[in-house]
Amino acid sequence: MTEDVQKAEKILRGVAASPGVAHGEVFVILQKEHDIPIFQVEDALHSQEVARFEEALSRTHHQIASVRNEVAKRLGEEEAKIFDAHLMVLEDKALIDEVISEMEDTGYNVEYCFRSVCERFIEAFSTLQDEYIRERVADIRDVEKRVLDNLLGETSNSLAEMAADRIIASEDIAPSDAAELEQARVLGIVTDAGSRTSHTVIMARSLSIPAVVGLHDVTQRLMTGDYIIVDGYEGLVIINPTEATLYRYGELKEERKNIQKVFRSSAQKPAETQDKHTLPVYANIGSLEDCDEIREAGGEGVGLFRTEALFMKADGFPTEEEQFQIYHQVAQRLNPLPVVIRTLDLGGDKYTSAMAFGDPESNPFMGFRAVRFCLEHQDVFKDQLRAILRASAFGNVRIMYPMISGVQELLQANAVLDEAKDELRERKAAFDENTKVGSMIEIPSAAVTADLLAQHCDFFSIGTNDLIQYLLAVDRVNDRIAHLYNPNHPAVLRTLAQIMEAGNKAKIPVGICGEMATDPLYVPLLFGLGAHEISATASALPEIKFMLRQIKLKDAQDLAKDVLNESEPDAIADMLETFYLNHMEHVVGKK
Repeated sequence: MTEDVQKAEKILRGVAASPGVAHGEVFVILQKEHDIPIFQVEDALHSQEVARFEEALSRTHHQIASVRNEVAKRLGEEEAKIFDAHLMVLEDKALIDEVISEMEDTGYNVEYCFRSVCERFIEAFSTLQDEYIRERVADIRDVEKRVLDNLLGETSNSLAEMAADRIIASEDIAPSDAAELEQARVLGIVTDAGSRTSHTVIMARSLSIPAVVGLHDVTQRLMTGDYIIVDGYEGLVIINPTEATLYRYGELKEERKNIQKVFRSSAQKPAETQDKHTLPVYANIGSLEDCDEIREAGGEGVGLFRTEALFMKADGFPTEEEQFQIYHQVAQRLNPLPVVIRTLDLGGDKYTSAMAFGDPESNPFMGFRAVRFCLEHQDVFKDQLRAILRASAFGNVRIMYPMISGVQELLQANAVLDEAKDELRERKAAFDENTKVGSMIEIPSAAVTADLLAQHCDFFSIGTNDLIQYLLAVDRVNDRIAHLYNPNHPAVLRTLAQIMEAGNKAKIPVGICGEMATDPLYVPLLFGLGAHEISATASALPEIKFMLRQIKLKDAQDLAKDVLNESEPDAIADMLETFYLNHMEHVVGKK
C-alpha cells in the first residue's frame, strides 16, 4: 500500500455495544495459543501429576475469585456474577474426573489431557441447539486458558497494564481480562467477535467505555499506534479520521455532555407533568453502595432491590443476620423513601455455589428458579423474609416475590411470610406489621390472572424483560433471533394495558421495573397506559424526570390509545419517537 492509501479515512461498521465516543491510539492484542507439550508420565509419578492438576485448579479458583471480588467492589454484584459461571466450570466434577481418567488411560501429561478434554466439551456444547448452553463455551475457553497458564507457569498479559490511555482492538476479550479494564486507562474497545450481550460488553457499559463489537476483521485492519474513533452510538469505527471528522465528533461529544447537564438540572425536581400529575421515579439497585447514586440522580426510592448479589458472593447461603445488616442499612439510609426488596431470584443464569441442582437444566430460564426454589427451600426463604421484615422497623420497606405464575404460588409464599412473622413475634423482634407485599408480573399466566392475584397482594411490579421474552417465545440473549424481541409488539403492549387495568380495578398500584422503564421513549406510553410508578437504572433517571416535566398526562393517554390501535411494531416505534421529539427536540435536537 502507498502512504496515501494507508492514511486514507476508512469507516468500519459493527455492533453498537456500549454508548459513547472515544478517539486515540490503538493497542492491538492478538490472542496466542498455548504451545502444549505432550509426553508420557511414568506410572509412579501419576499421583504427582494429579496433585499438580489439583494445585492448578486451586490457584485458578483463587485468581477468578479475586477478580470476582474486585469487580463486585468496583461495579456491583450484577456484573460480578459473570464469574460464578467460571467458578462452576472449575468445580465441574464431570470435567475433572474425565481429565484424570484421560491421564490414566493414555499416560500422557496433565496439560495435554486437560486441553483434550476441554476441546471435547467445547465441541459438544457448540453443536447443541440451546443458545444458552452454546454461550457457555466462552466460559470454558476462559477457564481453560487460565488453568493452562498455571500448569505451564505462564503469565497472561494484563490489559490494564498494556493499554494505558489506548483503545483496545482484539479478536475478543475474555471476561476475566475484561475485569481488569480501568475507565481512566482504556479509552474504548473494538473487537472482531462479540455481541450486545457478551460479557465484555456488560463490563464496558458498566465502566462507561465506548465499545463496538462484531467487526469480524478489525484486528487485521489495524496496527498498534493507528489513530481511530470509536462511535459506540452508531456502531462505527473510523480509521485515520480526517480533521473534519474529528471536529464533527468533538462537537457531538460536547453536545451530549451539555444535554446531560440539562437533564441533571431537573434531577432534584419532582417528576411532575405540566398538568400537575406525578409519576414516582424509583431506581433499581443491587447493593448498599448504590444508595448514594440514587440521591444524586434524583431517585424517589428503590423500586427493585435485587438481593441475589448477597447470595452469589457468599460461600453458602447468607444467614438471616448477614442479610438483615444490609437490608436495614439500605432502609435506614433512604428512609422515608420506599425500598422494594425482591426476594431471591436465583436460577436461570444466576447460580451460587450453595445451590446443587444436579444435572444442568436444558432450559434454565423456565426451570427451577426464583420463587420455585424458595418454596422448595423454605428455610432459606424464611431467613430472607425475617431479615427483610426486621429491616422494615428502620424504614419504608416492601417485599416483592419474583416469577409468580398464579394464585397458588402467591398464597404459598404468603403462608411462609406469615410463619416468618409468627417466629419474629415469638422472639419479640421489631418489624412493621403492615409491611406491603407485592408480586412481580413477568409470566404470561400471571398477566392473564392479574385480577385474581390482585386480591392477595398490595401492589404489582411488571418485569418487562422476562414478560416480553416469554410472551414472544424469544430468548433475549440469542443474537440469531434478537430482532424478534420487540417491546413494540402489540401483544406486549396489550398485555401491559390488561395488567394495569386489573391493578386499577383492584385499587392497587402497578409499577414497571424492566428495561422499558429505563428507556425515555417508553415512559410516556407506560404513564398513559396507567403505570403508577417506574423503576429504572439510576443513570437514566435525570432524563426521565426531565422528560416527564415536558409532557401532559392527557397527551400520554392519547398516545397510549393510538398505540393500542396500531398493529405494526415499526409504526408504533415511529409514534413513540415522534412523541419524544415533539417534547424533547428543543434539548436533544433532531435525530
